[in-house]
Amino acid sequence: MVLEVHTRKHIEERVRAGVLEQGTVELLTEMGVADRLKREGLVHHGVEFRFRGQGHRIDFQSLVGRSITIYAQQEVVKDLVAARLATGGQIVFEAEDATVHDLASKSPKIRYRKDGVEHELACDFIAGCDGFHGVCRASIEKSLTIYDRTYPFAWLGILAQAPPSSEELIYANHELGFALLSMRSPEISRLYIQCDPDEDIANWPDARIWEQLHLRFATRDGAWKLTEGPVIQKNIAEMRSFVADPMQYGRLFLAGDAAHIVPPTGAKGLNLAATDARVLARAIANFYSSGGTDLMERYSEICLRRCWKVQHFSWWMTSMLHRIPGESAFDQQRQLAELDYVTSSRAASTALAEHYTGLPFTM
Repeated sequence: MVLEVHTRKHIEERVRAGVLEQGTVELLTEMGVADRLKREGLVHHGVEFRFRGQGHRIDFQSLVGRSITIYAQQEVVKDLVAARLATGGQIVFEAEDATVHDLASKSPKIRYRKDGVEHELACDFIAGCDGFHGVCRASIEKSLTIYDRTYPFAWLGILAQAPPSSEELIYANHELGFALLSMRSPEISRLYIQCDPDEDIANWPDARIWEQLHLRFATRDGAWKLTEGPVIQKNIAEMRSFVADPMQYGRLFLAGDAAHIVPPTGAKGLNLAATDARVLARAIANFYSSGGTDLMERYSEICLRRCWKVQHFSWWMTSMLHRIPGESAFDQQRQLAELDYVTSSRAASTALAEHYTGLPFTM
């Protein structure tokens, strides 16, 4: 049974990330929920890094033979919800005041309220997929080691009713700050600029945002043009890295944002959550088919090994592309030298492409 605090409409319309690793696409295909993804997803075979007014393309296909797919997270949610309901699976929407109990026992419990009626579920296992602010991790926090880092900048993001100005993502390092050009469809652009974490979004009218985007994406020859359009959504997101260790306690297993947060620069949050779910599903299936508990006992070990590699990649991308408050001229030149190396060395480009398209799945 799936308990969801929000309405179905809310989770299917809430705009989130949109970059799927090849392994995530393969997982959704294996599950039989990728028909719409295959029709509507935008397959990208590379990405551009822009600095000193010049673009440098990393060719995923030639380097590692893999790709990424642009398909918004809320669309993945729509597909998963539809598939679960079509097969008779239960989802309780608008489940209120959920709490977890008896986690060390063989029958942990979840209590929640729906339409004013109190309910209690006796479970074999609980998957805590309830996000960073959910109840599951909070209920075992004293048993965990927490690793946390907050970055001294944020992202101001917009959705614009405008065709993307590039067929692939562009990461821009500029003296005014980082910028990212992404997309959600052939008609909708998703764009970000670096800003202070305590910025008031009211101080960022559309005209100011577009001005900064034009400046940060500008090329030295002036040939590249940014397409503008009506802004249909605007938000500021903090940047942080977070890991809870271990990701399990008794028969409660944390997954996704409940266990780890990565800065969005590496586009890894959804993909890391999908890997957690894959590992946990295999562990549960193994338990019911053979009574084996080895995979369950190793759940944290398996997931955290991948998690820390992803954390490193996301931190590296973030530190390489953003203006760091208080940095010196030396730091800025070192950062540009690193970008020059990454985009000119086949070995460095291959490592980036391998991480960006998704490390191989291993148990």
